Amino acid sequence: MTVEAIRKRLSGGFIPFTIRTSDGERFRVPHKEFVFVTARRVVVADKRGLVNVLDPLHIVSIEEGKSLPTR
Repeated sequence: MTVEAIRKRLSGGFIPFTIRTSDGERFRVPHKEFVFVTARRVVVADKRGLVNVLDPLHIVSIEEGKSLPTR
């Protein structure tokens, strides 16, 4: 998954999604304010303010509208 694909997903009308990584972890993005994308990292925050820093090389998919608990 490329950083540009994630940026494109954040533009326009936002729909909540879940990022799935190569180790099977899932990171819920309920609003675009919960994710920050740089050239080499994707940072996903949970509702408590804790963050997970992801390497885009390990992001395998974006699942739209999944009802998973926020990490």
